[in-house]
Amino acid sequence: VARRLSLRKHPECHSMAGGKAIEHLAQSGNQELLTFRLPMQQYRNCDFSFSGLQNLVNNAIVQKEKEEGIQEGEILSCVKDVAAAVQHAVTVHIIQRTYRAMLFCIKNSILPSKNATLVVSGGVASNQYIRKGLQNLADANDFALLCPPPRLCTDNGVMIAWNGIERLRAGLGVLHSTAGIRYEPR
Repeated sequence: VARRLSLRKHPECHSMAGGKAIEHLAQSGNQELLTFRLPMQQYRNCDFSFSGLQNLVNNAIVQKEKEEGIQEGEILSCVKDVAAAVQHAVTVHIIQRTYRAMLFCIKNSILPSKNATLVVSGGVASNQYIRKGLQNLADANDFALLCPPPRLCTDNGVMIAWNGIERLRAGLGVLHSTAGIRYEPR
């Protein structure tokens, strides 16, 4: 979404990563000026999916560009409102799906009846709006919430790659030949 909104061109966000730029602009945006249908509402499971939401957001951006008479790549006058609405929709989706997972774990005695903990990490845990929503969810369900400090909430891909570097250096669990390995996209 940040890339589609060309936030690198925005004077307040030119040096920020996409998620940080969305969070920054959303702080002064009005999330109620745009509403996005939440993904996967018809499925009663714990899966996450953001592709449908991304399509809705892209369509809304195209519509706003037409209304404002600007080309793709130019900054919308309502960019802060779009950021706020997207951040809110993503947060609600995450909270709903996490709540389902919590209920599933409680119902199936996967978690202890007392002192259950919700751990959130990775890039999503650095967003204070999402973190606050998850804190409210945890509090309402007598869960503790554990999140690393935002400076440690980096991209999961980077963390996985770093783990690979450390394992390669230590010679642990590293395949020296990929012959006979079958790869699957899922």
